[in-house]
Amino acid sequence: MTKARRGIYAAAVSPFDSDGALDVARLIAYCQFLLSDGGCDGVAPTGTTGEGCSIAVDQRMPLPGAFSAAGIAPDQVILGTGNPAVDDAVRLTRACMAEGYVNVLVLPPYYYKGVSDEGLFAYFARIVEKVGDDRLRMFLYHFPQVSATPLSPALLVRLREAFGPVIAGVKDSSGDFSQSRAFAEATGGVSADFDVYPSSEAMLFDGLDAGCAGIISGSTNTFAPLVQAALAEGPGGAAFERVKDARGFASGFSLMAAMKYAEFLRTGDAAWLAMAPPLTMLGDDDKARFKEGIAAYRDL
Repeated sequence: MTKARRGIYAAAVSPFDSDGALDVARLIAYCQFLLSDGGCDGVAPTGTTGEGCSIAVDQRMPLPGAFSAAGIAPDQVILGTGNPAVDDAVRLTRACMAEGYVNVLVLPPYYYKGVSDEGLFAYFARIVEKVGDDRLRMFLYHFPQVSATPLSPALLVRLREAFGPVIAGVKDSSGDFSQSRAFAEATGGVSADFDVYPSSEAMLFDGLDAGCAGIISGSTNTFAPLVQAALAEGPGGAAFERVKDARGFASGFSLMAAMKYAEFLRTGDAAWLAMAPPLTMLGDDDKARFKEGIAAYRDL
């Protein structure tokens, strides 16, 4: 078992082929870039930024094998395996486990709204029990703006008490740092080997001070080298101010489309301009504005 290393993760964007299917080879090559010159300690593919809920289960099943064949270290990958149907989440998670990729990111079942903590506990518990492998390291995914299914600190504590280290952490995409702090305080954070990941690099140092494990961010697809520079310099320096400025700039666009457009600018590969419906690429005006503004933060 290899729990995901802590640090700076990119919620990796996903390339699609001409038929709209996930382009696994391109995704693997892209993740290799992120883990080298892209400045990331780890990658989290097929999450929200990776349009994971728009990718069919049968297209996601081969991913762990492709990561393994490419020699990407299991402790650098947290694969999204969430699905409203428990058995589909189990299938995806088992595929990861079979290849040694034990770290998975699991959304709550997001179709039904207003569900109780009791129902959510039953959902996550069923995944753990059906996978039936103590190596599993499950990171729960709190993104109430999109899922409309929030996770409470009390639920995380209950799951942790029931399943121990299998419940490994949480990705908090609420954008509210007080929520990340509450998760860390309730569970003990890194001091108790529970890894809380806020979703914005602008929260990096506040998170580390509060016992969080790093960040998992959509904009680190492009800005991870800036974050690493800020880590090297420490809080309060010019490098971190640049990180916050860059994150603010990215927030002025549809983030998934902007990060794909940035990869198109870096590579010239038009495959990165494809989005899975109903999402769409930046319009011409936003492309021009993004291309002009990004020059302040990255040489693309």
